[in-house]
Amino acid sequence: MSIICGFPLLECVYCIACARWAWKRCLYTAGHDSETWGVAAAEEFEPVPRLCRYILAVYEDDLRCPLWEPPGGYGINPDWLILKRTYDDTHPQAPPYLLYLDHDHADIVLAIRGLNLANQKDYAVLLDNKLGQRKFDGGYVHNGLLKAAGVVLDAEYDTLKNLLEQYPNYTLTFTGHSLGSGIAALLAVVVVQNRHRLGNIDRKRIRCYSIAPARCMSLNLAVRYADIINSVVLQDDFLPRTATPLEDIFKSVFCLPCLLCLRCIKDTFTSEEKKIKDPRRLYAPGRLYHIVERKPFRCGRFPPVVKTAVPVDGRFEHIVLSCNAISDHAIIWIEREAKRALDEPNF
Repeated sequence: MSIICGFPLLECVYCIACARWAWKRCLYTAGHDSETWGVAAAEEFEPVPRLCRYILAVYEDDLRCPLWEPPGGYGINPDWLILKRTYDDTHPQAPPYLLYLDHDHADIVLAIRGLNLANQKDYAVLLDNKLGQRKFDGGYVHNGLLKAAGVVLDAEYDTLKNLLEQYPNYTLTFTGHSLGSGIAALLAVVVVQNRHRLGNIDRKRIRCYSIAPARCMSLNLAVRYADIINSVVLQDDFLPRTATPLEDIFKSVFCLPCLLCLRCIKDTFTSEEKKIKDPRRLYAPGRLYHIVERKPFRCGRFPPVVKTAVPVDGRFEHIVLSCNAISDHAIIWIEREAKRALDEPNF
Protein backbone atom coordinates (compact mmCIF):
# COMPACT_ATOMS: atom_id res chain seq x y z
CA MET A 1 0.00 0.00 0.00
CA SER A 2 2.83 2.40 0.87
CA ILE A 3 4.50 1.67 -2.47
CA ILE A 4 1.29 2.46 -4.36
CA CYS A 5 0.87 5.70 -2.45
CA GLY A 6 4.45 6.64 -3.22
CA PHE A 7 3.91 6.92 -6.94
CA PRO A 8 1.61 9.97 -6.84
CA LEU A 9 4.12 11.69 -4.56
CA LEU A 10 6.99 11.05 -6.96
CA GLU A 11 4.86 12.20 -9.87
CA CYS A 12 3.99 15.41 -8.04
CA VAL A 13 7.63 16.13 -7.28
CA TYR A 14 8.56 15.44 -10.89
CA CYS A 15 5.77 17.68 -12.20
CA ILE A 16 6.75 20.50 -9.84
CA ALA A 17 10.39 20.26 -10.93
CA CYS A 18 9.38 20.30 -14.61
CA ALA A 19 7.03 23.24 -14.03
CA ARG A 20 9.80 25.16 -12.24
CA TRP A 21 12.20 24.50 -15.10
CA ALA A 22 9.64 25.49 -17.75
CA TRP A 23 8.74 28.67 -15.83
CA LYS A 24 12.38 29.74 -15.50
CA ARG A 25 13.18 28.94 -19.13
CA CYS A 26 10.13 30.70 -20.54
CA LEU A 27 10.89 33.82 -18.53
CA TYR A 28 14.57 33.80 -19.50
CA THR A 29 15.23 35.70 -22.73
CA ALA A 30 18.39 36.74 -24.56
CA GLY A 31 17.88 40.32 -23.42
CA HIS A 32 18.64 39.27 -19.83
CA ASP A 33 22.26 38.56 -20.77
CA SER A 34 22.99 42.17 -21.65
CA GLU A 35 20.26 44.19 -19.92
CA THR A 36 22.78 45.94 -17.64
CA TRP A 37 25.35 46.58 -20.38
CA GLY A 38 25.97 49.90 -22.07
CA VAL A 39 25.19 50.68 -25.69
CA ALA A 40 28.10 50.21 -28.09
CA ALA A 41 29.62 53.17 -29.92
CA ALA A 42 29.21 53.18 -33.70
CA GLU A 43 32.92 53.64 -34.41
CA GLU A 44 33.94 50.54 -32.45
CA PHE A 45 31.22 48.34 -34.00
CA GLU A 46 31.67 49.70 -37.55
CA PRO A 47 34.06 46.95 -38.81
CA VAL A 48 31.65 44.08 -38.10
CA PRO A 49 29.54 44.00 -41.33
CA ARG A 50 32.51 44.26 -43.68
CA LEU A 51 34.49 41.67 -41.68
CA CYS A 52 31.51 39.33 -42.06
CA ARG A 53 31.73 39.96 -45.80
CA TYR A 54 35.45 39.13 -45.81
CA ILE A 55 34.74 35.85 -44.02
CA LEU A 56 32.06 35.06 -46.60
CA ALA A 57 34.64 35.72 -49.34
CA VAL A 58 36.54 32.64 -48.12
CA TYR A 59 33.60 30.55 -49.38
CA GLU A 60 33.70 32.08 -52.88
CA ASP A 61 35.39 30.22 -55.73
CA ASP A 62 35.82 33.36 -57.84
CA LEU A 63 35.90 36.74 -56.11
CA ARG A 64 35.45 38.56 -59.42
CA CYS A 65 32.16 36.74 -59.97
CA PRO A 66 30.71 36.31 -56.46
CA LEU A 67 27.62 34.21 -55.89
CA TRP A 68 25.82 37.27 -54.58
CA GLU A 69 26.52 40.97 -54.68
CA PRO A 70 27.31 42.39 -51.22
CA PRO A 71 24.87 45.05 -49.98
CA GLY A 72 26.02 48.49 -48.93
CA GLY A 73 29.10 48.64 -51.16
CA TYR A 74 31.54 47.10 -48.69
CA GLY A 75 32.49 44.01 -50.69
CA ILE A 76 35.99 42.68 -51.14
CA ASN A 77 38.29 44.08 -53.85
CA PRO A 78 39.92 41.12 -55.64
CA ASP A 79 42.97 43.23 -56.49
CA TRP A 80 43.75 43.64 -52.78
CA LEU A 81 43.67 39.93 -52.02
CA ILE A 82 47.10 38.77 -50.84
CA LEU A 83 46.40 35.03 -50.63
CA LYS A 84 43.57 32.53 -50.26
CA ARG A 85 44.20 29.13 -48.67
CA THR A 86 42.04 26.06 -49.23
CA TYR A 87 41.92 22.69 -47.47
CA ASP A 88 44.62 21.49 -49.87
CA ASP A 89 46.95 24.18 -48.49
CA THR A 90 46.18 23.56 -44.80
CA HIS A 91 46.45 19.73 -45.19
CA PRO A 92 43.79 20.30 -43.62
CA GLN A 93 44.90 21.12 -40.09
CA ALA A 94 42.95 24.38 -40.16
CA PRO A 95 39.91 25.70 -42.08
CA PRO A 96 40.39 27.73 -45.28
CA TYR A 97 41.25 31.40 -44.83
CA LEU A 98 42.32 34.46 -46.74
CA LEU A 99 44.65 37.40 -46.20
CA TYR A 100 43.35 40.73 -47.45
CA LEU A 101 44.91 44.19 -47.61
CA ASP A 102 42.12 46.69 -46.92
CA HIS A 103 43.56 50.02 -48.07
CA ASP A 104 40.28 51.86 -47.50
CA HIS A 105 40.48 51.16 -43.76
CA ALA A 106 44.27 50.79 -43.35
CA ASP A 107 43.85 47.20 -42.24
CA ILE A 108 45.56 43.85 -42.83
CA VAL A 109 42.82 41.24 -42.41
CA LEU A 110 43.14 37.48 -41.93
CA ALA A 111 39.65 35.95 -42.20
CA ILE A 112 38.86 32.31 -41.33
CA ARG A 113 35.72 30.46 -42.42
CA GLY A 114 33.41 28.49 -40.13
CA LEU A 115 32.80 24.77 -39.77
CA ASN A 116 32.35 22.75 -42.95
CA LEU A 117 29.76 20.12 -42.03
CA ALA A 118 30.94 17.95 -44.94
CA ASN A 119 34.62 17.95 -43.96
CA GLN A 120 35.65 15.47 -41.28
CA LYS A 121 38.96 17.25 -40.67
CA ASP A 122 37.11 20.21 -39.16
CA TYR A 123 35.57 17.81 -36.66
CA ALA A 124 39.05 16.52 -35.83
CA VAL A 125 40.03 20.05 -34.75
CA LEU A 126 36.98 20.21 -32.47
CA LEU A 127 37.49 16.73 -31.05
CA ASP A 128 41.04 17.52 -30.00
CA ASN A 129 40.22 18.79 -26.53
CA LYS A 130 39.42 17.69 -23.00
CA LEU A 131 38.46 19.83 -20.02
CA GLY A 132 41.62 21.40 -18.64
CA GLN A 133 43.84 19.67 -21.21
CA ARG A 134 45.69 22.74 -22.47
CA LYS A 135 47.17 25.43 -20.21
CA PHE A 136 48.26 28.70 -21.80
CA ASP A 137 49.45 32.01 -20.35
CA GLY A 138 48.11 31.27 -16.89
CA GLY A 139 44.73 30.01 -18.09
CA TYR A 140 43.11 27.30 -20.19
CA VAL A 141 42.31 27.18 -23.90
CA HIS A 142 40.80 24.74 -26.39
CA ASN A 143 43.65 22.48 -27.48
CA GLY A 144 42.53 21.80 -31.08
CA LEU A 145 41.76 25.44 -31.82
CA LEU A 146 45.11 26.55 -30.40
CA LYS A 147 46.96 24.02 -32.59
CA ALA A 148 45.05 25.24 -35.66
CA ALA A 149 45.99 28.83 -34.78
CA GLY A 150 49.63 27.76 -34.63
CA VAL A 151 49.37 26.13 -38.06
CA VAL A 152 48.04 29.37 -39.57
CA LEU A 153 50.70 31.53 -37.92
CA ASP A 154 53.56 29.22 -38.92
CA ALA A 155 52.35 29.30 -42.53
CA GLU A 156 51.85 33.06 -42.79
CA TYR A 157 54.10 34.84 -40.30
CA ASP A 158 56.67 35.81 -42.97
CA THR A 159 53.95 37.34 -45.13
CA LEU A 160 52.38 39.11 -42.14
CA LYS A 161 55.75 40.46 -41.01
CA ASN A 162 56.51 41.85 -44.47
CA LEU A 163 53.08 43.50 -44.73
CA LEU A 164 53.37 45.06 -41.28
CA GLU A 165 56.78 46.48 -42.15
CA GLN A 166 55.55 47.72 -45.52
CA TYR A 167 52.45 49.36 -44.01
CA PRO A 168 53.52 50.58 -40.54
CA ASN A 169 50.27 52.52 -40.00
CA TYR A 170 47.95 49.58 -40.74
CA THR A 171 46.26 47.49 -38.08
CA LEU A 172 46.37 43.68 -38.07
CA THR A 173 42.90 42.15 -37.74
CA PHE A 174 42.04 38.49 -37.21
CA THR A 175 38.44 37.48 -37.74
CA GLY A 176 36.44 34.29 -38.10
CA HIS A 177 33.02 32.74 -37.75
CA SER A 178 32.03 29.81 -35.49
CA LEU A 179 34.95 27.35 -35.66
CA GLY A 180 37.03 30.08 -37.32
CA SER A 181 36.17 32.53 -34.54
CA GLY A 182 37.88 30.40 -31.91
CA ILE A 183 40.95 29.98 -34.11
CA ALA A 184 41.07 33.73 -34.83
CA ALA A 185 40.81 34.59 -31.12
CA LEU A 186 43.59 32.21 -30.12
CA LEU A 187 45.66 33.35 -33.10
CA ALA A 188 45.45 36.91 -31.78
CA VAL A 189 46.57 35.71 -28.34
CA VAL A 190 49.48 33.73 -29.82
CA VAL A 191 50.59 36.75 -31.87
CA VAL A 192 50.53 38.96 -28.76
CA GLN A 193 52.71 36.39 -27.00
CA ASN A 194 55.10 36.23 -29.98
CA ARG A 195 55.21 39.80 -31.26
CA HIS A 196 58.95 39.49 -31.86
CA ARG A 197 58.18 37.13 -34.76
CA LEU A 198 56.32 39.98 -36.45
CA GLY A 199 58.92 42.67 -35.95
CA ASN A 200 57.89 43.60 -32.38
CA ILE A 201 54.52 44.91 -33.51
CA ASP A 202 52.79 47.23 -31.03
CA ARG A 203 50.00 45.46 -29.13
CA LYS A 204 47.63 48.31 -30.05
CA ARG A 205 47.90 47.38 -33.73
CA ILE A 206 46.49 43.88 -33.10
CA ARG A 207 42.76 43.21 -32.87
CA CYS A 208 40.33 40.35 -33.35
CA TYR A 209 36.61 40.10 -34.12
CA SER A 210 35.10 36.70 -33.30
CA ILE A 211 31.73 36.36 -35.04
CA ALA A 212 29.34 33.90 -33.32
CA PRO A 213 32.25 32.88 -31.09
CA ALA A 214 33.10 29.44 -29.81
CA ARG A 215 33.94 29.20 -26.12
CA CYS A 216 37.69 28.80 -26.41
CA MET A 217 39.45 30.31 -23.36
CA SER A 218 39.11 30.51 -19.58
CA LEU A 219 37.58 33.56 -17.94
CA ASN A 220 40.87 35.12 -16.81
CA LEU A 221 42.20 35.06 -20.39
CA ALA A 222 38.88 36.27 -21.83
CA VAL A 223 39.06 39.35 -19.61
CA ARG A 224 42.81 39.92 -19.96
CA TYR A 225 42.62 40.10 -23.76
CA ALA A 226 39.44 42.18 -23.91
CA ASP A 227 41.43 45.13 -25.26
CA ILE A 228 42.23 43.09 -28.37
CA ILE A 229 39.46 40.50 -28.85
CA ASN A 230 35.83 41.41 -29.58
CA SER A 231 33.06 38.80 -29.74
CA VAL A 232 29.83 39.47 -31.65
CA VAL A 233 26.69 37.53 -30.70
CA LEU A 234 23.30 37.80 -32.40
CA GLN A 235 20.35 37.54 -30.00
CA ASP A 236 19.79 33.85 -29.10
CA ASP A 237 22.85 32.20 -30.73
CA PHE A 238 23.48 28.87 -28.98
CA LEU A 239 27.26 28.48 -29.46
CA PRO A 240 28.56 31.27 -27.17
CA ARG A 241 26.10 30.13 -24.50
CA THR A 242 26.74 26.44 -24.12
CA ALA A 243 29.66 25.15 -22.11
CA THR A 244 28.97 21.70 -23.51
CA PRO A 245 32.27 20.67 -25.11
CA LEU A 246 32.34 21.56 -28.79
CA GLU A 247 33.13 17.98 -29.67
CA ASP A 248 29.88 16.82 -28.02
CA ILE A 249 27.88 19.46 -29.86
CA PHE A 250 29.11 18.51 -33.29
CA LYS A 251 28.99 14.77 -32.64
CA SER A 252 25.31 15.40 -31.98
CA VAL A 253 24.82 17.88 -34.82
CA PHE A 254 21.93 15.91 -36.31
CA CYS A 255 20.10 15.99 -32.99
CA LEU A 256 21.23 19.45 -31.93
CA PRO A 257 17.78 20.59 -30.64
CA CYS A 258 17.71 17.58 -28.30
CA LEU A 259 21.18 18.40 -26.99
CA LEU A 260 20.28 22.06 -26.45
CA CYS A 261 17.14 21.08 -24.55
CA LEU A 262 19.10 18.79 -22.24
CA ARG A 263 21.67 21.55 -21.75
CA CYS A 264 18.89 23.97 -20.84
CA ILE A 265 17.69 21.63 -18.11
CA LYS A 266 21.20 21.20 -16.71
CA ASP A 267 22.19 24.86 -16.60
CA THR A 268 18.85 25.87 -15.07
CA PHE A 269 19.68 23.83 -11.98
CA THR A 270 23.39 24.71 -11.81
CA SER A 271 24.26 27.77 -9.77
CA GLU A 272 26.26 30.65 -11.25
CA GLU A 273 28.70 30.42 -8.35
CA LYS A 274 29.51 26.79 -9.10
CA LYS A 275 30.10 27.54 -12.78
CA ILE A 276 32.44 30.48 -12.18
CA LYS A 277 34.51 28.59 -9.58
CA ASP A 278 35.84 26.14 -12.18
CA PRO A 279 39.00 27.78 -13.63
CA ARG A 280 39.02 25.29 -16.53
CA ARG A 281 35.62 26.37 -17.81
CA LEU A 282 35.88 27.99 -21.26
CA TYR A 283 34.09 31.19 -22.30
CA ALA A 284 33.42 33.40 -25.29
CA PRO A 285 36.56 35.55 -25.59
CA GLY A 286 37.20 39.24 -25.00
CA ARG A 287 34.76 42.14 -25.05
CA LEU A 288 31.21 41.07 -25.91
CA TYR A 289 28.85 42.77 -28.35
CA HIS A 290 25.28 41.54 -28.15
CA ILE A 291 22.89 42.40 -31.00
CA VAL A 292 19.35 42.43 -29.54
CA GLU A 293 16.53 42.60 -32.08
CA ARG A 294 13.63 40.66 -30.53
CA LYS A 295 11.69 41.35 -27.34
CA PRO A 296 10.05 38.88 -24.95
CA PHE A 297 6.44 37.97 -25.76
CA ARG A 298 6.57 40.18 -28.88
CA CYS A 299 6.40 38.95 -32.47
CA GLY A 300 8.77 40.01 -35.25
CA ARG A 301 12.11 41.76 -35.34
CA PHE A 302 12.69 45.27 -34.01
CA PRO A 303 15.40 47.83 -34.80
CA PRO A 304 18.54 46.13 -33.45
CA VAL A 305 20.40 47.53 -30.47
CA VAL A 306 24.03 46.61 -29.80
CA LYS A 307 24.98 46.27 -26.12
CA THR A 308 28.57 45.82 -24.97
CA ALA A 309 30.55 44.97 -21.84
CA VAL A 310 33.47 42.96 -20.49
CA PRO A 311 31.49 40.84 -18.00
CA VAL A 312 33.18 38.63 -15.43
CA ASP A 313 30.17 36.96 -13.80
CA GLY A 314 27.53 36.57 -16.52
CA ARG A 315 29.18 35.75 -19.84
CA PHE A 316 26.29 34.11 -21.74
CA GLU A 317 25.89 31.36 -19.16
CA HIS A 318 22.40 30.14 -20.13
CA ILE A 319 21.03 28.77 -23.38
CA VAL A 320 17.88 30.59 -24.46
CA LEU A 321 14.92 28.32 -25.19
CA SER A 322 14.21 29.81 -28.61
CA CYS A 323 13.39 28.65 -32.12
CA ASN A 324 16.07 31.12 -33.30
CA ALA A 325 18.92 29.64 -31.25
CA ILE A 326 20.37 27.94 -34.33
CA SER A 327 19.41 30.42 -37.07
CA ASP A 328 20.99 33.31 -35.12
CA HIS A 329 24.32 31.53 -35.56
CA ALA A 330 24.28 32.11 -39.34
CA ILE A 331 26.83 34.67 -40.51
CA ILE A 332 24.43 35.99 -43.16
CA TRP A 333 21.96 37.02 -40.43
CA ILE A 334 24.73 38.49 -38.28
CA GLU A 335 26.00 40.60 -41.17
CA ARG A 336 22.50 41.81 -41.99
CA GLU A 337 21.53 42.75 -38.43
CA ALA A 338 24.90 44.38 -37.72
CA LYS A 339 24.42 46.53 -40.83
CA ARG A 340 20.85 47.38 -39.75
CA ALA A 341 22.10 48.40 -36.31
CA LEU A 342 24.71 50.75 -37.80
CA ASP A 343 22.10 52.27 -40.10
CA GLU A 344 19.89 53.22 -37.14
CA PRO A 345 19.88 57.02 -36.73
CA ASN A 346 20.32 56.81 -32.94
CA PHE A 347 23.30 54.42 -33.00
